[in-house]
Amino acid sequence: MDGAGDRSGPRATHTEDVRTDGGQAEDGQAEDERVESGRAPGRTASDWPAWRLPELADAGMYVVDDRGLIVAVNAQAERLVGRRATDLLGRDAHELLHRDSRGGSIPRIRCMVRQAFLSGRTLHSELAWFERGDGSLLPMAWTVAPCELAPGERGALVIFHQVDPAALPGPWAADAEGPMSELDRLALLAETTATLTSTLDVQEILRQLVRLVVPLLADWAVVDLLTEEGGVVRQLVVHHENGELVHHEDLERAMPPVPEASSMPLSRALRGVTGALAGPGTYRGRPDSALAVVQQELFQATGMHSASIAPIRGVRETVGALTLGRASQAEAFTRSELLLVEDIARRAGLALDNARLYERQRRVAETMQRHLLPQLPSVPGLRMTACYRPAPRASQVGGDWYDAFPLPGGATALVIGDVVGHDLDAAAGMAQVCNMLRAYAGGQDEPPHAIVDRLDQAVTRMVQPVMATMVLARLEPGPSGRWTLRWTNAGHPPPLLVGHDGRARYLEDGNGLLLGTGLREPRPEAAVELPPGSTLLLYTDGLIESPGRILDEGLDKLAAYAAGLVGRPLDSLCDLLLSGVRPGDNDDDVAMLVLRLPR
Repeated sequence: MDGAGDRSGPRATHTEDVRTDGGQAEDGQAEDERVESGRAPGRTASDWPAWRLPELADAGMYVVDDRGLIVAVNAQAERLVGRRATDLLGRDAHELLHRDSRGGSIPRIRCMVRQAFLSGRTLHSELAWFERGDGSLLPMAWTVAPCELAPGERGALVIFHQVDPAALPGPWAADAEGPMSELDRLALLAETTATLTSTLDVQEILRQLVRLVVPLLADWAVVDLLTEEGGVVRQLVVHHENGELVHHEDLERAMPPVPEASSMPLSRALRGVTGALAGPGTYRGRPDSALAVVQQELFQATGMHSASIAPIRGVRETVGALTLGRASQAEAFTRSELLLVEDIARRAGLALDNARLYERQRRVAETMQRHLLPQLPSVPGLRMTACYRPAPRASQVGGDWYDAFPLPGGATALVIGDVVGHDLDAAAGMAQVCNMLRAYAGGQDEPPHAIVDRLDQAVTRMVQPVMATMVLARLEPGPSGRWTLRWTNAGHPPPLLVGHDGRARYLEDGNGLLLGTGLREPRPEAAVELPPGSTLLLYTDGLIESPGRILDEGLDKLAAYAAGLVGRPLDSLCDLLLSGVRPGDNDDDVAMLVLRLPR
C-alpha cells in the first residue's frame, strides 16, 4: 500500500465520456473523425491547444511529445508514409518510421529528432528514410524543430517531403550512415549507462543491452552469465534478422564450468580477464575444454566471422561475458571497437551487479515476511486458505498480512491488514501490529471494535509510529449451525461475500478510520449471518488497485470474477483470483484470507 486513506465513505460512480473502441463518441463522431483534427485520441480538449496541422501541397507534418510519441499528423503525412492517423497517433515515431538506407533500425543516438531535443536547435537533413506501411522505404528530406506543446510541455514539429536520391548532388545515393564518430561513441556509452541503470530487473537490463548494440555494432549478441552457485548459463542469444531481433532459444543453455587454465577468449572473459577478438579460427583447433567445444558450435551455428568477447564485471565480482558477433556485416571488429564493447560490458556489469544485490535483499526480506505470517488454525465445520504475494517490482516487501486464531468463548478471529510502505520498516511494523492485536484479542472476550480501538491507541504510542488499514472479524457458530460474522473495518477495502448461488456483495458497513491517525472517534461495528455454502474473501488493496484504473473498477471486477469461481476448489481460489483480477500495472503486495462455510 503506497498510501492510505479512509475508505469508509460510499463508493463513487464513474462514467466514461469517450469511447476508444471504434464506436461513437458522446458527440456522435466516429474514431476516424476524432483523429482527423490531428490530435491523439484519449487526450482531452485541455491537454492540447486547439490547433490543427495545416495541409501542404507536398509536405507531411507530424508532432511528437517529449517521449517521442506522435500526437498530431496531417493528411499528407498519412499519404506519404502509407499509414492512417489511427496507426500513427500514440506510437513511437523513431521505432515506427525511422530507418537507414537498407531498411534497418537506426540507433536513437543517431536520431535527428532526439538530437534536436538535446540541442534545442532546428535541424535539417537532405536525405533520410521512413518506412511506409507496406514495408517499402520513403526517401525524404526533413526538418525537425523543437516546440512547446503547452506550458512546460516540450515537443517537436517534423516537416518532410519525398525526394529522389539519385537527383541529389554529392554522394547521397550511397549509404548515408558512415562509421561511428567519437561523439557517437560517447553518446552510446551515455545512453547505455542511463538505460541500463534505470531498472533493477535482470531480464530488462539484458533486453535493453541487446537493443543498444544490435544492429549498431553487430548482428549477433550473446550473453553468458555466471550463476550464484558458480555455474554458467548462456542466457541470451539474439540475431538481427530482417529488421527484427530474433531470440535463438535453441542456443541458450546451461554451460560447462569455466576452466581455470584455458587461454580461450570466453574462458578468460568469464574469469574477469580482459576482452579479446575472436573468429572461427580461434576455436578451430583442438578444444582445451568443454566450454571451447560449445564456442565452436556457436560459431558454426551463427556463421559469425568476427566477434568481440568482453567480461561483464560488477563492483564485487565478474558477472558474465558479452559476445558481439558479425555474420552479415562484412567488416571485422577492430581493436578500437573491442575497447568500446569492453566499456559497454563494464556498464552492463554494474547494472547487473546492482540487480543481483537487489534480488538477494528482496529474497531476504520476503523470507522474513513469510516467516512472520501465521499458520491457519483448524476450525471444525470451516474450510480456510490464505496466500501472500510480494509486489512484482517493488524494491522490497511491504506490510500486508493475514491472520486467523481462536478467541475466548469458541469464536475465531479473522484479520486482514496492510501497513503503509514498501520496505523492511513496513514489514517490521506489520509484525508489531499483528502481535499486539493477538495479545489484545486473546486477553479477554471483547467485541472487534473495542479491540481495534485499543490497538489504535497502542499504535500511536509506538517508538516508530505506523499507519495501517485492517479488518478484524469475529466468526461465531450459532446453535442452529449458522455462523455469524461481526467485524469492524479500519479504512480497509470491504470484505466480499459470495453466496453458493454466485451472488456477490461487499460488506460495506462497520467502517472507521485507519490506524495511527491519532484521532479519537468511536469505531463502528457490523454483523451479518453468513448463508450456508457461502465464501468470504478478505484481501488487501494490491488485488484491486492500480494507477491505470479507479477503485470501483477493481472492486467490480473482483466481485464478478469471484462470483464465477464459486464452484472452484478453495485451494486454487487465491491463484485464480491473482491471475484474473490483479492489474498488470500493479506494484503492490497482495494478501488474501478466504473461508468457505458448509452447505
